[in-house]
Amino acid sequence: MGQKKLIRFAAIKSFSNVLEYPENMQGKWNRFFNNQQPVVLELACGRGEYTVGLSAQYPDKNFIGVDIKGNRMYIGAKKCLDENLSNAAFLRTQIALLPNYFAGAEVSEIWITFPDPQLRGSKAKKRLTHPQFLGLYQSILKPTGYIHLKTDSPRLYEYTKMVIELSGLILVEDISDVYSISNAFDLSIKTHYESLDIAGSKKIFYLKFQLGQSVNFSNDDLLQSLKEKEPYLPIS
Repeated sequence: MGQKKLIRFAAIKSFSNVLEYPENMQGKWNRFFNNQQPVVLELACGRGEYTVGLSAQYPDKNFIGVDIKGNRMYIGAKKCLDENLSNAAFLRTQIALLPNYFAGAEVSEIWITFPDPQLRGSKAKKRLTHPQFLGLYQSILKPTGYIHLKTDSPRLYEYTKMVIELSGLILVEDISDVYSISNAFDLSIKTHYESLDIAGSKKIFYLKFQLGQSVNFSNDDLLQSLKEKEPYLPIS
């Protein structure tokens, strides 16, 4: 491991806004923030651009960036400390362990910003909008809570729309070219990975949807339908 990474890993251990694999946090985030404001997550936050940007824009909400890579998290966490953003925090853990850290209906919104699209069909289960992940989110998200997906991958965008349709979820907003249509602050925040345009699509896609509580995301028919339709998705 490089010297810079080691320094950053050591530094975040002393940051008051970073928790690494904390115990007994379910239902206690409002106590951590010392207020009763809604809790919003940024998953696979990387450098935490959305956690930083949204916490500055919306002081009436609490934001938590979640990622396993502490050296990247360091950048956003330090910026929040430097700018005295007391409504922002970072949780270092695996996304698959979210129910260990949040109680039912404790989260009001989830942002998924430029996650790895896992392009190969054999890796579909690793996509952060795959039913197995949606089931995890359902266990901690308020029934009326929103999930936001922002991506430059046409495949992940179409795949997620397919999941929404087949699951009978509520699609609130669908934008196929963000910067040609929307100038909303929430969508204008640019992450490091967005600037790289890894997918080469030259377009940014956005979906906003709700899960509700009645959908069974482990339904075999749903998973089989997704598998059968996978080959017809865009390649990139």
